[in-house]
Amino acid sequence: MSENKMNNNTTKKIIFIGLDNGGKTSIVLSLKGLNLMSLKSSNPTRGIETSNLNINDEKFNIWDFGGQNQYRNIHLEDFKKNFQETDKIIYVIDIQDQERYNVALDYLMKITKKLGNKIDKIKFSIFLHKSDPNLKVTRPDLTDEIIEDLITNIKEVIPSHFWNEIYKTSIYTVFERINI
Repeated sequence: MSENKMNNNTTKKIIFIGLDNGGKTSIVLSLKGLNLMSLKSSNPTRGIETSNLNINDEKFNIWDFGGQNQYRNIHLEDFKKNFQETDKIIYVIDIQDQERYNVALDYLMKITKKLGNKIDKIKFSIFLHKSDPNLKVTRPDLTDEIIEDLITNIKEVIPSHFWNEIYKTSIYTVFERINI
């Protein structure tokens, strides 16, 4: 059996994790094809919500982790169980929530420590979410220097042996990711 056929028959587990109000659920709903108006009524994720998604003949099992402090602690306590058989982790940081950058970086560090050497088979992406097209107009205080500092701090938190990619993402019109 070819590699492509084997991949098409397996379901890949993807975890969306980060602080509350970061946009994890909105990204998942956007990937499912829901429009922005339906996203306004989404409620905060409590605990973990799972769903299945098919994109281009690939099957994904999406795990959306609630980001409130009480749930973050539980996720770390149940880490082995929750992260078992994970193919990809997407850590979402609300780029517009500058006041909580340190909290987001601390949680990211705790996750990477829990992963330890198990990262070999897991792809790891960081989404700098809410990098909307009109960001410089709506948030002129959020300068390029501040964003570059955040990216530098992220790179310092992630161990050098972790395969990772950092993207600026937005669901302003449709979900978009730009490789940094």
